[in-house]
Amino acid sequence: MNKCNMNHSKDDVKRKYEARKEELPEDICGLFDDFLNRNNSQPTLNEMFHLLKKYDLVDELERLERNRKMRSLLLK
Repeated sequence: MNKCNMNHSKDDVKRKYEARKEELPEDICGLFDDFLNRNNSQPTLNEMFHLLKKYDLVDELERLERNRKMRSLLLK
């Protein structure tokens, strides 16, 4: 993924999640409400936004890697 200098808000992440949740594994979806209710750092919000961005367009190997990274952020 390319680096982005833009900061993404919790609402940005929530909107991106809502747009992608149909493609995400159930275990990730089950953890997302808790993630959104936490006081996450700006780098964490940015990273999650970019993991969700264009999720529907990436190949299976990239999805597996993004899922791994998302789980790591969700379980922090």
